Amino acid sequence: MRVRPISPDRLVVELTDRLTAVTVPGRLRVALDGAPAAEPGRLADALIDPLRARGHPVLHVHTADFLRPASVRLEFGRTNPDSYYDAWVDEAGLRREVLDPAGPTGSGRLLPALWDARTDRASRSAYLDLPPGGIVLVSGELLLGGGLPFDVAVHLELSPAALARRTPDPAHWTLPAFARYAEEVAPASLADVVVRVDHPDRPAIVEPAEPR
Repeated sequence: MRVRPISPDRLVVELTDRLTAVTVPGRLRVALDGAPAAEPGRLADALIDPLRARGHPVLHVHTADFLRPASVRLEFGRTNPDSYYDAWVDEAGLRREVLDPAGPTGSGRLLPALWDARTDRASRSAYLDLPPGGIVLVSGELLLGGGLPFDVAVHLELSPAALARRTPDPAHWTLPAFARYAEEVAPASLADVVVRVDHPDRPAIVEPAEPR
């Protein structure tokens, strides 16, 4: 593999170029996958205006708005890494309300938020219509390997040391879930684009080595 350093601004430009070059029926469904310490939502936000400037309507969906109810999510406690890995995100709801409607035969009528974890109640978000040619950016952790229908997957990779360093102490209980994800899923092997973000101001794109 070849690791190519890139500036944060140039990363946004290259991802914008890549996403706008992809043609699919319906709308383009993009995963921005990474631990909270990798800030996948921040990268998704940075892509919105450049993509819109290229003529693509964009919707950014956070998996934090598609969590399961607390009675399910916290059944085995608030700091159980296996529950965090297996049971926190409502993947069926994300597929039903976002990914399938954005797909080749979907209506384009998407729900940007399903559950409000702060109140532990259904979100009051209204459905939005994303026209053909639109792009839905889904940001969050542990998105790959579960069969969610993404057209393009971007994985933000952190070394174990960087992940531990950049994860706040109260959230260190999640680290075993990310170790399990790396071992069982190997998200970098599934992603279309892998970006190393050990140093957020100095990202690097991981590319296949060129043949000799």
